[in-house]
Amino acid sequence: MGRNMNIHEYQAKALLRSFGMPVPDGRVATSAEDAVSAARELAAPLTVVKAQIHAGGRGAGHFAGAGDDRGGVRLARTAEEAGHAARAMLERTLVTKQTGPQGRIVRKVYIESGCDIARELYLSLLVDRANGRIAVVASSEGGMEIEEVAAAHPERILKAVIDPALGLCDYQSRDLAVKLDLTGRSIRAFQNVVRAAYDAFCGLDAAIVEINPLIVTGSGDLLALDAKMSFDDSALYRHPHLAELRDEDEEDPREREAARHGLAYVGLDGSIGCMVNGAGLAMATMDIIKMEGESPANFLDVGGGATTERVAAAFRILMSDRNVRGILVNIFGGIMRCDVIAEAIIAASRDTGLNVPLVVRLAGTNVERGRALLAESGLTIIPADDLGDAARKIVAAVRTAGAA
Repeated sequence: MGRNMNIHEYQAKALLRSFGMPVPDGRVATSAEDAVSAARELAAPLTVVKAQIHAGGRGAGHFAGAGDDRGGVRLARTAEEAGHAARAMLERTLVTKQTGPQGRIVRKVYIESGCDIARELYLSLLVDRANGRIAVVASSEGGMEIEEVAAAHPERILKAVIDPALGLCDYQSRDLAVKLDLTGRSIRAFQNVVRAAYDAFCGLDAAIVEINPLIVTGSGDLLALDAKMSFDDSALYRHPHLAELRDEDEEDPREREAARHGLAYVGLDGSIGCMVNGAGLAMATMDIIKMEGESPANFLDVGGGATTERVAAAFRILMSDRNVRGILVNIFGGIMRCDVIAEAIIAASRDTGLNVPLVVRLAGTNVERGRALLAESGLTIIPADDLGDAARKIVAAVRTAGAA
């Protein structure tokens, strides 16, 4: 299961600029003093100070414990004001709709020249899985969350699907521009913007390029006022310069640890930790837990040839999640032998001091030996015959433990 690597706004803008995307001039700062210097270098009558975290909705967010409701995007009319804004953001926790209540710590801010905004549009490129092709998505409702626009006004979402044999055609971007009610020089400017985004998307193996808002200035020019890019981890070997842009402070430490051990892990917000081999089986396990009335705490695929060390690492990751109140192991032994998995589960349970209910369902190669090892271990491990049985038992055990 591949993951996407996100980057900061200032990094995305630098990459897009190299492909011809028009973006405002800006500087990154890690201190209030840097912010003052950056604002002076820009020498603009108005600058914007933007918190740099891997989440959207920064302007509408708030800083935990700050005592005011100002978000992570603020205007400054002097260099000193830019410094004050940066000082109010740096090393503080910014909470937005996308971060959840835990928020993200702001370690960098982006100081950018202010712009003359006449209109705000939305533009993105992504893989349209329904068509198996790249799609350009545009809307006249820029500056808003696109999901909200799609729900309230689906007719305002425009899309052009790109034929891989032809690539992006000029008529497609021109057609979108006309439907967005652009006129004159703005049509050609929009075509250039879409071309730059498409070239960056393909040239960098991106998973998404999103510009929200894409603004039209009073003179009819277009500028990418905000930018988001993410990349499939599987393609990063072809772009080592992109891999260097990774900000590990913005990533879930559990996911980083899982990647180090070759585990496919995605943290969720449920209470039942899952360790499964095979992405399809993992998804089915999560679904049936949900059907039984509880929620999975994660997706975790240990793969087809998991070692004792990998299973032990998986247990440590699961136990590091404070929300986990029980663990369900669902292993189908094909290449992976059930007796080897049983030994790894026993060792990991002892090493981690397992103190939550554990249900194990084993099937496949050497399953009887594996079950016997678990039964002889002296550990409180609840066996299960099938997936449905396993889900019912872990849910019951978690609820019983919670009631106690």
